[in-house]
Amino acid sequence: MNATAPAVQARNTTHAPAVEARNLVKTYPGDVTALSGMEITVEAGTVFGLLGPNGAGKSTTVKILTTLARPDSGTATVAGHDVLRHPDRVRRAIGVVAQRSGADPVATGRENLRLQGRLYGLRGAALTRRVDELLERFDLADAAQRVVKGYSGGMQRRLDVALGLVHRPEVLFLDEPTTGLDPEARTAMWEEISRLAGDEGLTILLTTHYLEEADRLAERIAIVDRGRVVVEGTPDELKGELRGDAVHLELREAVGGGSGRLLRDALGGLPGVHEILIDGRRVSARADDGAAAVPALLGALERAGAAVASATVARPSLDDVYLRYAGRRFSEAEAAASADASASAAALVTAGDAR
Repeated sequence: MNATAPAVQARNTTHAPAVEARNLVKTYPGDVTALSGMEITVEAGTVFGLLGPNGAGKSTTVKILTTLARPDSGTATVAGHDVLRHPDRVRRAIGVVAQRSGADPVATGRENLRLQGRLYGLRGAALTRRVDELLERFDLADAAQRVVKGYSGGMQRRLDVALGLVHRPEVLFLDEPTTGLDPEARTAMWEEISRLAGDEGLTILLTTHYLEEADRLAERIAIVDRGRVVVEGTPDELKGELRGDAVHLELREAVGGGSGRLLRDALGGLPGVHEILIDGRRVSARADDGAAAVPALLGALERAGAAVASATVARPSLDDVYLRYAGRRFSEAEAAASADASASAAALVTAGDAR
């Protein structure tokens, strides 16, 4: 960060988006494509969620928007500043809470905040007031003189957010802000993020792989899969596009190939049932009336020779939205990302051993 930056930045008073990215492409060695045409627009004063599994390209997008990485192609602006042409201006206008804490673990909470403030040009009484304000706001005043390595996970995360707010940024980037937190600490963080958006009119770009987190916090969501946005809208809009109820059935045995096609044909003629997806032991469909459709689905599957172990009916969720537009369940995408990460790590170890 630029140590000579002014302590308080002028707010962007134009009607231009707070964040805009167009056709971002980013690849890494080993022919790994992180972004394949990422496009997002974030209006000022809103909470915008990038929702996707690990490995979808969310963190790479944030790195580009916060000037920590350069795209292979494409353009992006933050707070009206081009991230490639004017990176210093972007850095002065943003706060960043990365996945890993940036706090000094052997310094106290107060010392961390004072150092961050000094980097942004705050001095004297103004710095003391801002540090005291943030310690109080994030319920860290009693722990201000303790070294950070003794903080709980929730306390460390609250300090990370406070550090990102010292200089009163226009745009705050929260990259997976609640990963690793227990449910109580996660709920507390959600409440604080909601207050930030509501009380200060701050623009927040949030990345998350928690469906509930995106649904609760974000005014608009871009669902990301394999380095691109597959659909965007408000949570209610996205869920409202899915007609009827979601019906999920678990078969006793997996099916595939010809058997899967026979099951799909058997279910396809049922009235009020549509968007049928069969994957191994899982059968998913949308139904105009889920409760009424379950007996017909069970009967059709039984006649086709497929035994059902369980059946559930639910109102549309973001998981259902992801399934429609990405063509796979969120949990399956997460599992695939974990497998890819493990394979990449194994390849690196093998390459190292071969040297």
